[in-house]
This record gives sequence, structure tokens and C-alpha cells, in this order.
Amino acid sequence: MRLSRRCTMYAGWIFCVFVCVCFTSGSFETLVITKGTEQWDSETSMTRLLKKRSVSSAEIEIQSVKVDCKVTSRFAHTVMTTKALNKANISKEVSFEVELPKTSFITNFSMEIDGKTYTGVVKEKEKAKQQYEKAVSSGQTAGLVKASGRKTEKFSVSVNIAADSSVIFILTHEELLQRKFGKYELMIRVKPKQLVQHFEIVADIYEPQGIAFVDAYGTFMTNELLPLVEKTVTDKKAHVSFSPTLDQQRKCSECDGTLIDGDFFIKYDVNRPHDIGDIQIVNGYFVHFFAPASLPRVPKMVVFVIDNSGSMVGNKMRQTKEALVTILGELPEDDYFAIIVFSSTFVVWRPHLSKATKENVHAAQEYVKTIEVIGSTELHDAVIHGVEMLYEEQRNGTAPKNMVLMIILLTDGAPNTWPRGLPEIQESIRNTINGTITLFSLAFGNDADYGFLDTLSKQNNGIVRRIYEDSDAPLQLKGFYEEVSSPLLSEVNFHYPDNTVNSLTRSHFKQLFNGSEIMVAGRLNDLNDINDFAIEVSAQGFENNFELKGQANAQKWDTIFPDEEYIFGDFTERLWAYLTIQGLLDKKDKGTPEEKGNATADALSLSLKYNFVTPLTSMVVTKPVDVAKNDTFIADKLTEEERGKAGRYGYSAIPASYSHKSYAPTYYVDGDPHFIIELPDQNDALCFNIDDKPGTIFNLVRDPLTGIVVNGQTIGDKKVIPGEKVNTYFGRFGIVHEKFGIRLMVSTKEISVSDEGKQAKFFWTDTATVKGPNMDLQVIKDRSLTVTLRNSVKFLIILHKVWQKHPYHQDYLGFYTVDSHLFSSNVHGLLGQFYHGLEFEVGEPFPGKDPNKPDAIMFVKGRELVVTRGWQRDFRQDVKNGEQVPCWFIHNNGTGLLDGVHSDYIVSGLFKTI
Repeated sequence: MRLSRRCTMYAGWIFCVFVCVCFTSGSFETLVITKGTEQWDSETSMTRLLKKRSVSSAEIEIQSVKVDCKVTSRFAHTVMTTKALNKANISKEVSFEVELPKTSFITNFSMEIDGKTYTGVVKEKEKAKQQYEKAVSSGQTAGLVKASGRKTEKFSVSVNIAADSSVIFILTHEELLQRKFGKYELMIRVKPKQLVQHFEIVADIYEPQGIAFVDAYGTFMTNELLPLVEKTVTDKKAHVSFSPTLDQQRKCSECDGTLIDGDFFIKYDVNRPHDIGDIQIVNGYFVHFFAPASLPRVPKMVVFVIDNSGSMVGNKMRQTKEALVTILGELPEDDYFAIIVFSSTFVVWRPHLSKATKENVHAAQEYVKTIEVIGSTELHDAVIHGVEMLYEEQRNGTAPKNMVLMIILLTDGAPNTWPRGLPEIQESIRNTINGTITLFSLAFGNDADYGFLDTLSKQNNGIVRRIYEDSDAPLQLKGFYEEVSSPLLSEVNFHYPDNTVNSLTRSHFKQLFNGSEIMVAGRLNDLNDINDFAIEVSAQGFENNFELKGQANAQKWDTIFPDEEYIFGDFTERLWAYLTIQGLLDKKDKGTPEEKGNATADALSLSLKYNFVTPLTSMVVTKPVDVAKNDTFIADKLTEEERGKAGRYGYSAIPASYSHKSYAPTYYVDGDPHFIIELPDQNDALCFNIDDKPGTIFNLVRDPLTGIVVNGQTIGDKKVIPGEKVNTYFGRFGIVHEKFGIRLMVSTKEISVSDEGKQAKFFWTDTATVKGPNMDLQVIKDRSLTVTLRNSVKFLIILHKVWQKHPYHQDYLGFYTVDSHLFSSNVHGLLGQFYHGLEFEVGEPFPGKDPNKPDAIMFVKGRELVVTRGWQRDFRQDVKNGEQVPCWFIHNNGTGLLDGVHSDYIVSGLFKTI
């Protein structure tokens, strides 16, 4: 990159405008291999398995890539191996990055460098955190290996490789394949971006039930590559491989480009018995697969509860209406349905459920097209009314018996928490449903409160699914509905002899849907007593009850699994552990406090025993740097709520709970408006909001000794919904340095300055440096302004640009104090009073109104305050997304933390002190 500069003298000010000219240096080579169960939807989610930064392909050679997958009874064990050689005469950094399915658990990782192997170790998350912080405090480079994609998680680590040395990365992960739409699916994304000497994908599948079909294909396949996909299928085994030579990978005979660029799919299903299903008993553990063939679908009564609050404006509502029109058109005529839309209040399309006749469906579709956005998110009353409509239909007897009752809830935000908090909303809905209705939730976009919806759905026998804001959102909505649209059985119960089994996984299921499968696993009390293993399955089916009884077929290991090369170790035990952990993780979100605690402890114990990286554990990887020290990395398992925050706010490599900041404290105000006080000496931060009417001017900083004053004036949204909270932001700042006669006004449109009588005005549309007699300004176009008072303090003002045609929001500013220690001890103001530190203590956290945000008692300034653990964003490094900053939130406009009350800081003008 070369930076050129033009400077102009104007009215005593020197303006320097910088022009960036970029030249590429070297090449950026990327090899992408990802393994998952569902296809990704955008090129931006592409994964890098091996990445070389500014290194030519002649220096770093990827010698081999192999993806080896063994699937035994739906349980997939995948090993990814990559070998790279540094052919340069100096050391180079090589990064290994791989995307994994969200449903998989990492079980092992190792790096082999110069004949020495470095292996990751799974530890309790808190212990991993302590090891991480110890590495940071001792001056070692430390990072977090953790990120997310739409349906995947990222694992990455990088190492410096000496000249003429090689590195081998090996990552192992395991997952239980879920049957959807009548098949299991493995998806391997292959994007090497270069030719690889030895490239191979191998999958071995063994299913004792017998394999019904296997399909294997790639989106990148040409007529020349298609014959290279080798597929061998026998009764119970399948072998799939794809291993093109170097020349076969080429786009043309003289090209260096590769044809291998896309997704490789393996899809299969097994033979389906009509009886109790398939039971496999191996080494003291059993697994029961249940998906009877040829069952008729059970009609359903479904209430669609749709959010039409103001935040659904634009594409979200357009896509929701498009999807709902399609879904309504596919309702079977024997289904019954209703539509409720909610914002500040709820509106019902019709007072009773309607049968899905052509006339009713058409009328509903026309109604959906008229839905418009307005108001807030009063979710509770809308869902409760939906439940009452279903109950009334049952009482009236207008619909047939044995129908499946369900609610499909779609929302894109957090529900109103007055007069009920989130736990009260969940409890009220749970008590009203009382286990008789299934509630499915669709969290539209990253602003939706996924944690709240996840708990709400689990409490009511349903699931939550995130719908990503993208062009394919209607397809996502329709795809989810198709998964749950055809129930075959309801209230499915599995019973095994009490004296025969223990440690049973979940054995009651609200529904079995067409194309899916139920799995139950457990341990046997006595291996010698497996000949008397009776099984009963009961459920409600179409027009009658469904009951099956049978006997498990106990066979020896070498009878069920004769080919060892198709099997990986103790897979049945690991499958049981996988299912058990998943069940415990669900239970910890919906039980009583005691049940949650026990479930968490049991899930942690199993995760450690079986070396699974779950939301409760982390894998610690120590990589070599030099002989004197090592670097420590941590691989974590994201929850879906964390993925949402990552998507909404950007993702920092180091999570808030692991942060260890050694830089100077930062004090700032940003957003609507959030005040943040960072206190690195206490490794913590405090935050509070100030709510007042738009146009109010607040004093942020006032230092009578230095003569520096900073005031800020608030603005509101363009449009305010009647009855809703008025959001305010800072739209103008005034900075005064009385000793030097400096006045600086910064708005979202322009910047004007006066220094010793010399005046100038300029705009945000250029990158420029402005030098005055006593003050320097540096503007980065449409991004930030740095204000440096000569031989004194420095401020940073961030410009947040909002789409000009947005119906509600407008541009606003954030204000950051960079070197607060240069102020005198007399400094005050909403921010200034904290510039020289603050003593406080926080007691043990306890559950608050929001189950995801604990409360605590803070002792500060001789007061006891109830504070809430939350987080805000620091936009200095990333103006669009920001960096997450955890903090203790002080309620009621900072009352108890501030000296006086917030209204004491209101002043009469932008450059006034009173």
C-alpha cells in the first residue's frame, strides 16, 4: 500500500487529504475443506482450512489433504488431516481453520512439527479460562479459537514453521446424523483454491439395518470428474471416495487453477422395519432407532403467531409474508389453522380456527398480504390467546380427535418485559400450555432473543430455529415448516424393563414427524441377561392409539459388525454419551434450579470423560513459539445465543469472560446512549443509560483547571411510534478549551472549529488531517474524528452511518476519551467524574429477571445497588459491529453511581457550563 498526501493552507489551518493507492504483494492462497450436515448458503461463509498470508505458493506447499469419515449406525467420526511444507528460507506462519457442523463435538486435535506432537486437552471451561488468563498475564500471545457461521462453528490455530520444515494438522470431531426428509446427509465443502498433490475424501458407512440407497455427488462436478467418484454399496456397507490426481484437478492442461470448488454430498437412508424399530446392543450399551414405515400423517391444528412490530420493517416482513402465503397454500385440507399478528397489541384474523379448505386458505393468504408493521413486541398475550383458541377448538369438538396441537411463533426481537419479566412470561405460557401443545419458535435475525425463545420452546416440547436475514429467508422459513408439518405419531413413549437398563436417554417424545427418526440409548445392567430384553412403544396415531411390543435381537459384536475397518472403537458407548449430553444440556435450560444444577454437573462430567468440547468445556491447545515459551489457545463450543450475538455485533477473538486488558482505562458514551466506564485495574466495567427527551444537552466533561469542557446534545429517531419509548442518541458535541479560545462543534453532518479566532468548516466526506495553532484534527471519511488538544488530551468521535431511507433511525455519534489521566483531579461531568478511578465491590451473582443476565449487589459510594450483568459495545476498532465489553449495568439513569442525578448535568447550550 502506498499513501500519498495533498496539503493546503486555508485561513491559518493546514488541510491534508490522504489518498490510498493499493498494490498487491505476493499472493493469498486458500484451501477450504469443511464437513457438515447441511449446505451453506453464501460464499462469505467459506471456510479456510489452510491459509497463507502474503505468501506465494512457491514458499508454502500444501502436500496433502485427507478427509476420512466413518459412519457407524448414524454416528459419524471424522478425521481431517492436512500436511504443509515451508519451502522458504525463513520461517512462515501457517493457519489451520476448519468449519464444523454445529451439532458436532470436537474430540481431538494435534499438530506434528519436526517430529514432535502437540495435542489439545479438554478441560472444564473455567479451568481453561484460568490457563488462558495466566498465559496473558505472563506476556505470552494468547488467543481464542472460536467463531461461527450459519450452520457451523470454526476451529482455527496458527503456527510459525521454520524454513524447510513441515506441519501436520489433525482434527477429529463426532456427530450423530439426524434424519431429515427421509435421509441422512454428509456435506463436505471443498475449496482448495490451488492444486494439491494428494487430495482425498473417503467415507465408510456401516448400517446393520441395511442400506436403502446412497447418493454421492459434487456441485463442482464436470463430466471428467464424475467418473472419479467411486461408490460401492452392499447390503449393509457403503464406501465412497473421491481422489483426483494433480492433473485431474486442473481447469485446463496448462492451468494452475483447480476444478475442485464447491460442495461434496453423501446422502443415504436405511431400510425401515414396520415393527418396534432396530435395537443394537454392543459392549453393554444399546441404541434403539425408531421410524416405522408407511404410517399415515396425523392432522394438526396450528396457530401461526407472527411478530409485526416496528423492527420487522422492510425485508423481514416482506419475506415473512411471502413464506407464510406459500405455507398456507400447502396446508392439507384436513388441518385447521389460525393467524395472530402482534405488536403493541395482538390482532386475530378470525376468532376461531378455520379448516384448510381452498376458500379459507385463499382468504388467509389475502389477509397476510395486508399485514403491516407497527408498535412494540407484546409476545405474551398473543401466545396465550393462541393457546386458548386451540383449547376452545378442542372443547367445542368441531375438529376430529387425536389432532396434533402446535403453535409456530415468529419474532425478530426481545419481548416487552413490562408488566412481566422474561421468566414470568415463560412460566405463564408454560402453565397455560400445561404440556398439551407444542410450541415452535423462529428467531428471525440476530436481534431476536434466542436464549429466551430456546427456553420457551424447550419448556413446551418444541425447538427454536434461527432464521438468518438473507435473500433465502423465505426458503428457510418454509424448510422449517416442512420438517414439522407432517406428524405421524404423538405422545411417543418407549418402555424398557426396569431391571434390565439404566442411564436411559430421553424416552418420551411429543411427536414423530414424517422423514425423521427417534433415537433412545442406554446401558444394560447385565450383559448375560440380554435375551430377555422386552420393548414397548406406545403413541397416538391417526384415528387410534398405536402400540407395539417386541423383543430385542441380541447378537454378538462380530455378528453385527463383521468388518472392523468400517467401525471405530466403542461407538455405541460414545453415541450414548453424545445423546445423554445433548439431553442434559436441554434439561439445564428448562428445569428447576436444582435440576439445572444437577444436569449441568452431569453434562460436564460426561464431556470430560469422553473428551467432548461442549458448551461446558474447552480444548486447550499449547503451540510452540520458541524454546523459551509456548502460546496457549482455547477451542470453545458456541451456544446458539452466542452465535446470534456474534452475528449481530461482530465477533472478537477473545470472549468477554476471558478478556484481560492491560491498556489505559477508556470512558465513552455511544449508542442510545450507553455510558461505559472501563476499569482495567479491577478487570471490569460499569455501564448505565441516560434517558431524556431529544434536544437535551448534557455536560460530559468539565475541568476548571485545564479549562476543557465537553457537552453533548441528544437527538431522537425520525419517527416515533405513539406510546413507545423514545430512543435518543448523541447527534452533536461541543468541545471548549477556554485557555486557548478553542471551540469545536461536531455534528453528524459537519465539523466546524475556531482556534485563536481562526475558523474553518469541513465535512465527513473526506479523509483529512487538519492542523491548527492549538489543536489537531484527523478525519477518516464517514468513520471517525480524532481530536488532539496540543500538549493535552485526545478524544475520539465515532460517526455511525444509517441508511438514509431508514423509516426510523438516523446517523448518530459516539464519544471516547483516550487519555483521561491528563485531566486534573477536579474534573467532573457525566463521564469526567470517573476519570480518576472508582472503588466498588460486587457481591455474588444471583438470578435476575432475565435468566441470561444475573443480578448482584454492588457496594459503591456508600450505597448498595442492585446491578445486572450485561454488555455493551466498543466501536473504536470496528465501527459497524463493535467489540463486546461486559459490564455491570446500573439502573435508573445511573442513580446511586452518579454524583447527584442525571438532570443535574443538563446545561443550556452546547458551549455552556450551566
